[in-house]
Amino acid sequence: MTDSADSFDTIVIGAGAAGLFCAGVAGQLGLHVLLLDHGERVAEKIRISGGGRCNFTNRELDPRAPHRHFLGENPQFCRSALSRYTPQDFIALVQKHGIAFHEKHKGQLFGDRSSEDFIRMLQAECGAGGVVHRQPCSVKAIRAVEGVERYEVDTDQGTVRSRHLVIATGGLSIPKIGATDFGYRVAKQFGLRMVEPRPALVPLTFDGDAWAPYSQLAGLALPVAIETGEKKQRMVFHEDLLFTHRGLSGPAVLQISSYWRDGQPIRVDLMPDVDIGARLLHAKATSRKRVANELAALVPTRLADAWAGQDPAWQRPVNEASDKSLAALADRLSNWTLVPSGSEGYRKAEVTAGGVDTRDLSSQTLESKQPGLYFIGEVVDVTGWLGGYNFQWAWASGYAAAQAMVAAGGRKAIMSGFAGKPPTA
Repeated sequence: MTDSADSFDTIVIGAGAAGLFCAGVAGQLGLHVLLLDHGERVAEKIRISGGGRCNFTNRELDPRAPHRHFLGENPQFCRSALSRYTPQDFIALVQKHGIAFHEKHKGQLFGDRSSEDFIRMLQAECGAGGVVHRQPCSVKAIRAVEGVERYEVDTDQGTVRSRHLVIATGGLSIPKIGATDFGYRVAKQFGLRMVEPRPALVPLTFDGDAWAPYSQLAGLALPVAIETGEKKQRMVFHEDLLFTHRGLSGPAVLQISSYWRDGQPIRVDLMPDVDIGARLLHAKATSRKRVANELAALVPTRLADAWAGQDPAWQRPVNEASDKSLAALADRLSNWTLVPSGSEGYRKAEVTAGGVDTRDLSSQTLESKQPGLYFIGEVVDVTGWLGGYNFQWAWASGYAAAQAMVAAGGRKAIMSGFAGKPPTA
């Protein structure tokens, strides 16, 4: 142990998902840990996640193939941490605390009651590890003390010292709950490279005359196939699309937004399970209904009306429409191509893509090339899909850093197991 009331083995800055978890693991492994955060309350992203129930992990995560559900300059970077702390490990911790949960779809796990259950669980784990928690507590400056392998952190409650320093301050998403660029500034201070941050899992916006036919469809939702990119860069998701007052949202758009870049088109198949061309030709031979009425049997009525209203050839009984015009309509519906004008930005983004460049971090330990300085969670250039993947990265990266700090300190684990699995330090 260190020899001062203001000295610790480890200081963790950021009391979100990654920071709380890392602090709890490190404390229970025998380190004297200080947890700092500038906000009034802990874990605001956990609190608001999953509609207030916390989508805490995903059963479908395959640590052997992280590129399937994670993006970044090097998606394989997160393989080591995800392999050593899996969704099953975190589920064991949740069960240990008696938190009821359920699976929605595609492996997504949610609490039955409230996100507060998970916040209390993480706080209890910190308590079990004797973690000292100071909040709100603003960090004014950080210094690496040469020759003694130590960091000094000036806060508005005084200066504290430690051998290890963990940055778990997240990205720029949702500034109203306290998001800042603090972690990026620390990285730059110590000469680490950055991947330009950008909003991800974010609604997309549209403007101009091209969007006019759809501007009155806010609140309308339907299942679609959505894609962006070409050839090897092409990404496709099958999820629900939601029209908003300013553009498009819903799981389909949030997922594709992480891969979309300014100026790129997105393509939407509004009826991915229907051969719309064949259906319209069949209707032409058997029906006298208007084209919009035939479409309304396949998509919401408001969308059918908005679409049929764009061309006089589609505003007539289907049996009077030409094969060419029906083929054109079918092509548009199955390959709706549009270019977003932008996104709703960080205020609506669920996560931040980009961040601390993984080339300057160890995939095994999350320690940076600056000895004793670790970066975990969203501040790193690792971004997961919608559906619990980003929380699992928070747990896994926090666990890896905690284990590494214990190993670096030459300490032995003082417990028989953590979160359903034995410690490896």
